[in-house]
Amino acid sequence: MSAEDLEAQEDELLALASIYDADEFRKAESVQGGETRIYLDLPQNFKIFVSGNSNESLQNSGFEYTICFLPPLVLNFELPPDYPSSSPPSFTLSGKWLSPTQLSALCKHLDNLWEEHRGSVVLFAWMQFLKEETLTYLNIVSPFELKMGSQKKVQRRATAQASSSTELGVGGAAAADVDQEETVDERAVQDVESLPSLIQEILDFNQARQTKCFNSKLFLCSICFCEKLGSDCMHFLECKHVYCKACLKDYFEIQIKDGQVKCLNCPEPQCSSVATPGQVKELVEADLFARYDRLLLQSTLDLMADVVYCPRPCCQLPVMQEPGGTMAICSSCNFAFCTLCRLTYHGLSPCKVTAEKLIDLRNEYLQADEATKRFLEQRYGKRVIQKALEEMESKDWLEKNSKSCPCCGTPIQVTSAAHPYRRRKFMERCYQKNRLLLREGKTDSAVLFNCLSVCMPYFLPKCMYALFYVFRLFHAVDINGDMWEDEIEEDDDDEDDDDD
Repeated sequence: MSAEDLEAQEDELLALASIYDADEFRKAESVQGGETRIYLDLPQNFKIFVSGNSNESLQNSGFEYTICFLPPLVLNFELPPDYPSSSPPSFTLSGKWLSPTQLSALCKHLDNLWEEHRGSVVLFAWMQFLKEETLTYLNIVSPFELKMGSQKKVQRRATAQASSSTELGVGGAAAADVDQEETVDERAVQDVESLPSLIQEILDFNQARQTKCFNSKLFLCSICFCEKLGSDCMHFLECKHVYCKACLKDYFEIQIKDGQVKCLNCPEPQCSSVATPGQVKELVEADLFARYDRLLLQSTLDLMADVVYCPRPCCQLPVMQEPGGTMAICSSCNFAFCTLCRLTYHGLSPCKVTAEKLIDLRNEYLQADEATKRFLEQRYGKRVIQKALEEMESKDWLEKNSKSCPCCGTPIQVTSAAHPYRRRKFMERCYQKNRLLLREGKTDSAVLFNCLSVCMPYFLPKCMYALFYVFRLFHAVDINGDMWEDEIEEDDDDEDDDDD
């Protein structure tokens, strides 16, 4: 190795290390060489796709993806002792998204560049060509189809040249052209297993690269109006609106605590973008995310017509409903229940209706159309519906035409305003209660006495040991509120005389 070559190599490697960062250029420690990663600048809205393959089942076949970044081309090189005076660098060129044929074309062009720069350093020219002219040189436009080369076509250059030279003759030129098209340079490496794995690697790299670029920029939060680095911000994937993580964290926590897990939208007015579960998990605490995850699953299951919940309070797990029927069996507790009334499965019998549901059932039935009425009659039974209507009509009539006894609650129809003061038989319990009600003016004596005329023969004998002769049920009150004590005492004396 001449001193001039060694100095030129050292100067070139030092210059490359100063131009490119550590992610793009890395010098080898043991030999004169290194590795360069060339990141291509793609046009906007660049799309990639794969076409179907009859010999291989591709889950992602036929789909298009819009990307901003592609995995880099990797150029591994080693400088020989007589570089750059005589020999070119030995290298390998690898890329995940280029076919072996395309990589071979790039290798050939790198050889041509060396011929143009023979006697001078060429690594920088190689890197500039790969970065700025790869897409143009290979005529790559959007949408770009991803392909994989067959391993059977990968041959050494020497073998390909030897076979092409021996086959020259009549028709040999055409055969040589075919062989030349199928020949793959041994320095071209497509290190990928399959197209599905290639697509996933491209999408993962695109996402990671976008995140890196986002974190290095400054953004103005539209909530707190503070300018922060992208590493302290988050953007919604659909609309690309950016907010700082502190503001979004408070916003998400309030919505989750209120149970509004479907309302984690972009704070921008009239924007319908929704935060992803991954974004929510990154910002909120573990307990709040568990609540968010549970409510989100529950709201999703509620939208499914064939999913119901086990009615047992200790279970409450989602259950798949039997198609075309009303029975569901919980897989956890094995409870078979009716999906309509949430009670034990009752076969063809109509659903039972509790007293609390009669009012709702009656209102729903009266406001329903003919189809809904037939459904309710089939579900609860026509007799139950009729009973609910009759009971509600009776209740409405009692509320309009009667009053309740302040003691026993029995409905009473007022038929007379007369005050039967001489009625003496009544139980002591009613006397004590109604005496206070009358003094406070909270009841009607006429209604009470009518109630006595009803309750005396039917209710008191059933609940009392004996009937007391009590005339002090009511102290008659005049218009001015004065008590008629004398008249009551005289009535008591007359009653005693009658008893004697």
